[in-house]
Amino acid sequence: FCEIAKATYLRFATYSFKFVSIPSPMETTTELKSVSLESTHQALGAKMVPFAGYLMPLQYSTVITEHLAVRNGVGIFDVSHMGEFFLIGPKAIDLVQKISSNDASKLKVGDAQYACMPNATGGIVDDLLIYRTAPEEYLLVVNASNIEKDWNWIQSHNEFGVEMRNVSDNCSLFAVQGPLATQVLQKLTKVDLSTIAYYHFTIDAIAGIEKVIISATGYTGSGGFELYVPNEQAKQLWEAIMEAGKAENIQPIGLGARDTLRLEKGFCLYGNDIDDTTSPIEAGLSWITKFTKPFVNSAALLAQKEAGVLIKLVGFEMVERGIPRQGYTICKEDGEAIGAVTSGSQSPVLEKGIGLGYVATEFAKSGTEFFIQIRKKRVKAVVRKLPFV
Repeated sequence: FCEIAKATYLRFATYSFKFVSIPSPMETTTELKSVSLESTHQALGAKMVPFAGYLMPLQYSTVITEHLAVRNGVGIFDVSHMGEFFLIGPKAIDLVQKISSNDASKLKVGDAQYACMPNATGGIVDDLLIYRTAPEEYLLVVNASNIEKDWNWIQSHNEFGVEMRNVSDNCSLFAVQGPLATQVLQKLTKVDLSTIAYYHFTIDAIAGIEKVIISATGYTGSGGFELYVPNEQAKQLWEAIMEAGKAENIQPIGLGARDTLRLEKGFCLYGNDIDDTTSPIEAGLSWITKFTKPFVNSAALLAQKEAGVLIKLVGFEMVERGIPRQGYTICKEDGEAIGAVTSGSQSPVLEKGIGLGYVATEFAKSGTEFFIQIRKKRVKAVVRKLPFV
């Protein structure tokens, strides 16, 4: 217990510096990849920015307009930069179980699951979605910035002879999100979309395209579907959805609103709220960390869970006027640091600043007040139970 506590404390002591130095997915890179609909987004007037090695649409109008379009109506995101790996064979489940914190043995064909891949030192390689697409086949969907790292990590643990296929460069992914998403997509398919439960999927025809993965998942908390389609048919599907959604005033949505939407729901973003140094227990991801089977570093994480953690990821909202940003210090009224902001923004729905951050456990209880150091001023905030909206 003492060794775990000591290691956790030492890491927490450097948090106010660590989150400033994390490489942002928004940083410019010299060799950018293109999603298949890049020209379509440019024609729609999107502001294109480097993100995770791709040139991606940040926004088409304004972040607030796009955010509210998804919360109140329907929007479509091109998130084709995400990575997709297939694991195939009779031992595919063994490989999935070894690398994943969650228990994939519970998945039936047509089920999806959120999970993370713990590393050997207490942190997280990546968070991901796991789909059981056939009795001996699984689809893993990983973050764009981690495609190569994740592939190498999984491959290094493939002692089971599992066939691995990286289809990331051949697959497009559209997220149609919002309370009117089902209404729009139902016009394009014979599948009764209302029968697809949350975190379930089917593989069927939509917009005249066969074998599209139609998944009741998303990163906005407003309902909807994610559609996986080969690049060659991506434009056909995008245009069909935009046409079908005219009556519902469907809007193309960029990465800016995607970030504010996920933050209002308290969803973690890899590279901000979780990374190679943050444990799933500290990050509030115990619900996807199942000790019903062994996985990479499971013994150490179980010991951490049983001993308790010294820092926790919390959600907070600003009591006073101010917008928290990644890297800002969380402190007591006298200025003593107790943590750091990992994600922060102005909430378009609440019309106030909200954020996520790691704090010493004694400050993690809902209703606890602390301060955010915004430039030379300490601004009051309060811990809130997630989600914010």
